[in-house]
Amino acid sequence: MRRLAAIVAMVGAVQATAGAATIDLKAVPPTVRVRQEGAFPGAESVEIFAARGETESFQVIVTAAGGNLRNVTAEMSPLQGPGGASLPADKVTLYREIFIPVRYSSPQATEPPGLIADPLVPFVNPYTNARVPEPRWRDKGLEGARFGAVGFELWPDRHQPLWVDVQVPKDAAPGVYSGTFSVRAQNAERATIPVRVTVWHFTLPEGPTHENHFGNFSYVARYYKLDENSEKYRTLEDRYIAAMAAHRLNPPLPRRLLPKVGEDGAAQFDEDTDRQITEFVARYHVTNFEVPRAPFRDMLTTNRSKAIRYYQSWYAYLQKKGWAERAYLYMLDEPNTKEAYDEVRQLGALVHEGAPRLRRLVVEQPYTQNPDWGSLDEAVDIWCPLFAFLEETSIKRVQSEGDTVWSYTALVQKAPSYEPGYEKVKNDNPPYWQIDFPVLSYRIATWLNRRYGVTGLLYWTTVCWTSPQRDPWDSPGFRLNFNGEGMLFYPGEDAGIDGPVTTIRLKNLRDGMEDYEYFTLLEKRKGKEAVDEIVRTAVPTWGSWDQDPYHLLKLRERIAREIVGQ
Repeated sequence: MRRLAAIVAMVGAVQATAGAATIDLKAVPPTVRVRQEGAFPGAESVEIFAARGETESFQVIVTAAGGNLRNVTAEMSPLQGPGGASLPADKVTLYREIFIPVRYSSPQATEPPGLIADPLVPFVNPYTNARVPEPRWRDKGLEGARFGAVGFELWPDRHQPLWVDVQVPKDAAPGVYSGTFSVRAQNAERATIPVRVTVWHFTLPEGPTHENHFGNFSYVARYYKLDENSEKYRTLEDRYIAAMAAHRLNPPLPRRLLPKVGEDGAAQFDEDTDRQITEFVARYHVTNFEVPRAPFRDMLTTNRSKAIRYYQSWYAYLQKKGWAERAYLYMLDEPNTKEAYDEVRQLGALVHEGAPRLRRLVVEQPYTQNPDWGSLDEAVDIWCPLFAFLEETSIKRVQSEGDTVWSYTALVQKAPSYEPGYEKVKNDNPPYWQIDFPVLSYRIATWLNRRYGVTGLLYWTTVCWTSPQRDPWDSPGFRLNFNGEGMLFYPGEDAGIDGPVTTIRLKNLRDGMEDYEYFTLLEKRKGKEAVDEIVRTAVPTWGSWDQDPYHLLKLRERIAREIVGQ
C-alpha cells in the first residue's frame, strides 16, 4: 500500500514539474462547434449583440499548453454599461460542453465520427444552486455524478469549450456593456478575455412569434419508469416545460391540466381548470395552443357526435380566452397511404363540423405523393412538409387559398422523386438535425421558413431517449446512426441534476427563433421586401443555404442596425 502511495506521489510530482502549464483562451460564436483537438479560428475578445428580452451566447475555448491544467474553473465579471448600468450577474449562465461519442455516422454526415460537443452542463445546478463539480475518486468511492462542469482537468493541446448565456432584461439600458471572462487552474496563472455586449434599443416579445410544436415529455416518464400522475414526474415535467419555454418554444399543456369530459363529449372548463390553464399560458408565454385529440374510440362512426361536441367546446373556450387564432389540432402524422388520406378527409370534415375555424394540421406536403389518393385541400388548414419537401409553387397555391404552411424535419431525408421539379433539387441537402452536422443547421431553420413564407416549425420530440439501457450520453444514435434525432435535451441525472440538460443544438434553435423576431420587427419598420432581401442572401433556396457560421451573424447585425435606424 505504501509502495502504491509512493508511485502515485511520484507521478503527481512528474506532472507538476513537467513544464509550466498555461491557459490559452479564444472566443468563438455560438454557430461554431470546436472539437477536442486541431486548429480553429478564434478571436482574442468576445463581442456579442442582443436585444432587450433576448438571450445571446458566446463560447470561450480553453486550451492547455505546457502541461496538464488541473482543477479548472471559470467566472464572468459583472457587465458594466452606460451611466452606471449593469447586467445582473444572475442573468449570466456558464456551461461546460460535454463531448459525446458518435460511433456511427449519420447518413450524409458532414462531421467525422468521434467525440463531439453537444450537452451543456451548467456550472451551477439550477434547482439547488450548488456547483456541479467534476467527479472525483475518493477513498469511499466515486464522488459526484458522471459529468461535471467545474474542476475539470485538461491535457496539453486539448480544447475544452465553455458556453455562456447572457440574458438581457427587458428594462436594460441600451448601449455597450463590458466585462471580463476569467479561467483559473490549480497549477497555472489566471487567464482572461475581454467581453463586450451591445444591447440594442428594441425589445423582443416574451413568447415566440414563429409558430411551433415540439412534442411532449412522455418519453421522460418511460425513461425513468415513472407514473405520469406521480409527484416525481410532475416535478420533472414542469422543469422540462420551463426549459422549453426558456428557449422560445411553446411547451405542451400537461395532461393533468386537461378538462374533464362530459357524457355528451363536451370539455368542461370549470373555474379551477380555467385558472390553471390561464396561469400556465401566462407563466410560459405560450403563443400556440394545441387542442388535444378527442379521447374517443370510433369517433368517425359510433362516437362522432361526441367528438364534434368536444372540438366545439374546446374552440369556444379558446375563443373566449383570446387564444383561438393561433390554436390548432394536430390531426395526423405523415399520411402515406390512400387509406390514411381517406382518414384525413373524414377527420377533417368532423372537426370542421364542430369548429369550422379551428385549424387542422397534417404533417404532409401540399402536393400529393400519388394523385390517385385524391386531394386533401378541403381537410387541411396547416400543411407541414419536411424541409426537403418544400416546393414554392405548391406552397403559394395553398397560401393563396387561405391555408398556412409550417415545416418539419426528421431523420435525414432528401427531396422525394414525386416532388415537382425533382430533377433540379434531387442532389440538394436541406439542414439536417443530427449531432454530426453543423450546429448552424438549427439556427438556419427559421431563415429557411421565412424565405418560403412558412410560419411554423414542428419537431416530433425533444426527449427521445429509447430506454435506460441505451444511455443517450453514451449512445446518442436513434435507430443506430441518426445521432441526436429527437433529442434536444439529455437526462440530467448523469450530471447530478434532477431536470433537463440543454444542448448546443437547442441553443442555436433558440437563436433562430430570436432571429425570426428580428424579421418581424424589421418588417414593421421597413416592410416585407427589406427583410426578404436579407433572408434570401442567406437562403437562396432550401438546398443552397449559406453555411458560413460567421456570415449569418453579420446579416443578423445588419437587420438589428436597420431596426434601430443606424
